[in-house]
Amino acid sequence: MITSKQRAYLRGLANTLPALYQLGKGGVDTALIKTLSEALEAKELIKVHVLENAEKSAKEYCNEVAELLGAEPVQAIGNKFVLYRESENKKKIELK
Repeated sequence: MITSKQRAYLRGLANTLPALYQLGKGGVDTALIKTLSEALEAKELIKVHVLENAEKSAKEYCNEVAELLGAEPVQAIGNKFVLYRESENKKKIELK
């Protein structure tokens, strides 16, 4: 569990990140979870874009995906959400 100060720090870092991953009408499947898990291991902080034809809101997907990945939901705003999970091998982000 991260604190509100740590969450604010991560939100600041996420501002400059592009949304490299998309979630659409196919919803959450095993291929997406595997891809996002690998991305979190490599980068620790990722931004996901939820397409307009998706069945749920960005906030709903954020909570669902975070639970499946064991990640922390950082932010869900508009049609994007940000996730954080500390890397087991290559720690890049130092939380204060």
